[in-house]
Amino acid sequence: MDNKKGKKMGNKQYIRIRGANEHNLKNIDLDIPRNELVVLTGLSGSGKSSLAFDTIYAEGQRRYMESLSSYARQFLGQMEKPNVESIEGLSPAISIDQKSTNRNPRSTVGTVTEIYDYFRLLYARIGIPHCPNCGKEIKKQTVDQMTDQIMSLPERTKIQLLAPVVRGRKGTHAKLLDKAKKSGYVRVRIDGNMYELTEEISLEKNIKHYIEIVVDRLVVKPGIEKRLTDSIETVLNLAEGLMTVDVIGGEPINFSQSFSCPDCGISIDEIEPRSFSFNNPFGACPECFGLGYKMEFDADLMIPDKGLSINQGAIAVLGWQSCMDPSSFTNAILRALGEAYDFDLDTPFEEYPKKIQDILLYGTNGKSVKVRYRGQRGEGVYDVAFDGLIKSVERKYRETGSEAMKAEYETFMRITPCHACKGQRLKKEALAVTVGDKNIYEVTAMSIENLQKFLENLELTPVQEMIGGQILKEIKSRTGFLMDVGLDYLTLARATGTLSGGEAQRIRLATQIGSGLVGVAYILDEPSIGLHQRDNDKLLSTLKHLRDLGNTLIVVEHDEDTMLAADYIVDIGPGAGEHGGEVVAAGTAEEIMNTPGSVTGDYLSGRIRIPVPEKRAVPSGYLKIVGAKENNLKNVNVEIPLGVMTCVTGVSGSGKSSLINEILYKKLAKVLNHARTIPGKHKEILGLEKLDKVINIDQSPIGRTPRSNPATYTGVFDLIRDLFAATPDAKARGYKKGRFSFNVKGGRCEACSGDGILKIEMHFLPDVYVPCEVCHGKRYNRETLEVKYKGKSIYDVLDMTVEEALTFFENVPSIRRKMETLYDVGLSYIRLGQPSTTLSGGEAQRIKLAAELSKRSTGKTVYILDEPTTGLHFADVHKLTEILRRLAADGNTVIVIEHNLDVIKTADYIIDMGPEGGDKGGTVIAKGTPEEIVECPESYTGRYLAPFLKK
Repeated sequence: MDNKKGKKMGNKQYIRIRGANEHNLKNIDLDIPRNELVVLTGLSGSGKSSLAFDTIYAEGQRRYMESLSSYARQFLGQMEKPNVESIEGLSPAISIDQKSTNRNPRSTVGTVTEIYDYFRLLYARIGIPHCPNCGKEIKKQTVDQMTDQIMSLPERTKIQLLAPVVRGRKGTHAKLLDKAKKSGYVRVRIDGNMYELTEEISLEKNIKHYIEIVVDRLVVKPGIEKRLTDSIETVLNLAEGLMTVDVIGGEPINFSQSFSCPDCGISIDEIEPRSFSFNNPFGACPECFGLGYKMEFDADLMIPDKGLSINQGAIAVLGWQSCMDPSSFTNAILRALGEAYDFDLDTPFEEYPKKIQDILLYGTNGKSVKVRYRGQRGEGVYDVAFDGLIKSVERKYRETGSEAMKAEYETFMRITPCHACKGQRLKKEALAVTVGDKNIYEVTAMSIENLQKFLENLELTPVQEMIGGQILKEIKSRTGFLMDVGLDYLTLARATGTLSGGEAQRIRLATQIGSGLVGVAYILDEPSIGLHQRDNDKLLSTLKHLRDLGNTLIVVEHDEDTMLAADYIVDIGPGAGEHGGEVVAAGTAEEIMNTPGSVTGDYLSGRIRIPVPEKRAVPSGYLKIVGAKENNLKNVNVEIPLGVMTCVTGVSGSGKSSLINEILYKKLAKVLNHARTIPGKHKEILGLEKLDKVINIDQSPIGRTPRSNPATYTGVFDLIRDLFAATPDAKARGYKKGRFSFNVKGGRCEACSGDGILKIEMHFLPDVYVPCEVCHGKRYNRETLEVKYKGKSIYDVLDMTVEEALTFFENVPSIRRKMETLYDVGLSYIRLGQPSTTLSGGEAQRIKLAAELSKRSTGKTVYILDEPTTGLHFADVHKLTEILRRLAADGNTVIVIEHNLDVIKTADYIIDMGPEGGDKGGTVIAKGTPEEIVECPESYTGRYLAPFLKK
């Protein structure tokens, strides 16, 4: 009996971690069962990510690297050994986190999942080419058809028959040119220039070349047919069925034994998979280079308020802001235009007739006007052909060398679909190839769900079926995986830069399932972000499927459903930062609930609950959005209550972000904050007069460089520097507050320019950061550090946690108030000088919230938060709901896009979007208090919310 039990125990394998000390981990020893779904949880900043990513993943990665040859390793860079004594039983690790999504504008859902690559292959092999002009199906051309077409050119036309032997290939091609010379050819055209083959021709080896051999030169007249036919055959033999006819003084004509339209005379190149790639010059639209859009100056941004006249400052764009000044040249030009075309600069812009508006924006079509201008050298009359505001600003934008000016100009530009390809990114020839009567762009523009139906009902000929069967099987299985992780509303053409962290992560998850690996440790970072409770089950079954294949899943997660479904939970804590880094409890969900010191257990078992408010606050008024049509919104009218906390809910892709971020936030930012944004499509928003500013509190970093930190962001660093400048030491030395800044010369250590670290650039390796050896990472020079306040130098203060600073500055009310708000939002553990690049998204967001709370409230502010609970533990969510209620209690309006039911149940008002995602979403299903939403049978949110209200 015991023997059997021992065997069973022995079969269970563990990843054994001993002595993990990375970041704030306190010498942890832990056994994680292999081939199971393991959840790591704990407060925000307790050390979960340090354990999962910086210890387990980093070590798995490093060991894999070490197994490679030294030659391969030199390209991969050095992996730091994590601060851990030993890890046994570790498999190769794959991390699926949120940061690693590709922000490149060329990257789409299709390219990331590789489904697009299969589609390119499918279209190249079984696609039916059509003429891009007349839409007729294109067949191959024979030599006779080519001869007839050339003979139909006007008589006496001079032509050259060229054989395109090299098309876009690198190399010197010396042998080829030599062979052509020996075959008796005299001339050759290389990259558009004519050469004689007797010349010395040396080509650049690393540049792509185009080489065409001149086979014959003819004048079109009756009687040349036989010679023409012979020459055409020679060309086709040389260039594998291709020929270019260079018509002297006309457009060249391409022929191909493969594809051309006999009616329009258009030939298209042989179709290859690269013809459908928008990242390759062979397939990309030549106008926008395959991006699908262009940045162009927008009249609405250049003249934001058309109710003003030019003299009142209607033209806001750079370079023309001086046109209100009568002594400026720009004003002189506009006055001259006004005299010539009979308009006056005091009329509001919108009252000008269309013709006058067009002249101002697009110019006078080359007609000159006489401009009288008095400059420094006296008065003169100049002839100026005004080419319009847009052209003039475009020219200045092109000619400026300063990046800062370019960025300033770009705020007046707007991304518009490319007019050549209408946003479809490919050449028209590629878009004229169809499978099942749809071109490749139309297929990628369908939602995954519709795409799956299209593939199911696709009818192919027996030959197409034989060629494309295998490819279609791959495409179907991969779209199936995307459906499984709840992404049926996405399209393959969607840019990855526009996805939320959770969506991007689930796409990578689907790609991993597609690869079907076994025996791998997958480490995931909150895959449930941005996922409605309804779709959580889909995600969990996907994770379990990966586990059942024979993989270990280590998931950093705060979601209750995931914890209850896990085989094993590790709770790290008990607090955050310095107070965390220990294993509080480990075991099944049951065991965690019964562990007394575990905060996670307290919330899971219901010992601690986030309370439902006694009564819901009553709105002080409403904002009304009329006719919202952005993305998938179906011309909806939405009323948003003011002075209370509103939650916007709905399944993923239902239109929440389009409504709040694209329309409401951008419109409010434009009107209240005078930002240069263009709101999404809608008619109007009523009730703006009751508000004074809008603040979007998202999870973007508070600063992009290590120079920004919580102290500089919240403004407390200014107060601390004032305090130091007022000390007797500083006064005796004559130091002002600038002496205590590490961003300007004076007090900072000049060896590292106040960074505290030096970046050493390594070729082929990641940049190495080493502490500055002059100041030893303290950022200031010795003299500055000698100035002390209560025995501490400025560096010591930056190195304090918020908790320490709270007691240290308890007698300085202005600093204490800011410290208290940081403490209240649950950031007692962060250091004041911690570089903002090391803060998590949730921490950055709470620093922004703290900065808002510490300001004097006007009661007319709108706060917009998009999924603020990302990365937050139950206890942190509890704090967050209290902060949001505090903001709303002052009369401000708080609008939260959220899936977390604990936040939703505390809201005063809910707007539920849906019913589904993508095309099937975009309407408001239910609105009202949480109690009213629960009564609505169509609302998915209501269904899941009901048990939470009873708790």
